[in-house]
Amino acid sequence: MPRFQNILYATRGVADELDPLKQALSLARNNKAALHAVVFSPMLPRALAEYQAGHEQGLADRMTKFLDEAQRALRMTPGEVPVSVAVECGDGPGVRMIRRVLRNGHDLLIKPAETSDRPGFRALDMQLLRQCPCPVWLSRPIHRPRADIHVAVAIDAQSPEPAGHDLALQLLRVSRELADTCSGELSIVSIWDFELEDYLRRSPWIRMPEPEIAEKVAAAERAHQQALQALIDASGIGGRLQVHRKRGRPEQEIPRLADELKVDVLVMGTVARTGIPGFSIGNTAENTFGEIGCSLLALKPPGFVSSVRVY
Repeated sequence: MPRFQNILYATRGVADELDPLKQALSLARNNKAALHAVVFSPMLPRALAEYQAGHEQGLADRMTKFLDEAQRALRMTPGEVPVSVAVECGDGPGVRMIRRVLRNGHDLLIKPAETSDRPGFRALDMQLLRQCPCPVWLSRPIHRPRADIHVAVAIDAQSPEPAGHDLALQLLRVSRELADTCSGELSIVSIWDFELEDYLRRSPWIRMPEPEIAEKVAAAERAHQQALQALIDASGIGGRLQVHRKRGRPEQEIPRLADELKVDVLVMGTVARTGIPGFSIGNTAENTFGEIGCSLLALKPPGFVSSVRVY
């Protein structure tokens, strides 16, 4: 069965919708899914209440126009993807988007990334990454044809928690499925480090010979390589794979590699490694998201429960 069956396209209706709608429609077509396009807009002030109905109709008409244009650009036949259009007005668009996901059982939320002259994601997008229970696709323009779109996945190969291990397997499988609908090549990115190296060299209490420190570092690298390969094997994915293992801090190396590899869509998880109840996103993931410049598909670990309630 295709992975995504009930897709929500959420927007504030203030940007050019063509490219993100093309991404949303392509995903819906590939998954044989329905697409529900909803514009989340502020309510007009009470003094302008008589214009509210016309305001909402204008937003709906604008979305319908962009949908028609995107379908023509993708050469989609009428009805190929079931599409609905709605407008929801009120305060707190992030909470409203998440509540709609919860009420209607959406299994993917697609949203145009908030525009900025810097990489990373702004406050509304980060709210969705932290609290939306279903996968979140934050769309940025992709200027290559679908057959050339480069998909990458970043995974923690040595998560100490079962949720981290299971999430890594899910990330590998989802990214493989996504890459198969694009260029067919999947880049797997995983970062490792031996954080005690500097301490062992500088500590006045531990006088470890340099060759022994070098062996500790080499052993850490081997352990990471073995753990990564074990995850890839356990995921059962095949096809064209490029594995990129780098030493360093994930929040620095993942965005750097995404730029170097010219990644169009990066797939990542949001699991926290602390295990502290109430954490909805890991610090490493949060810092990494702050530097990402491409489209992002973010997945939560199994069993994640949002702090947002349906009503």
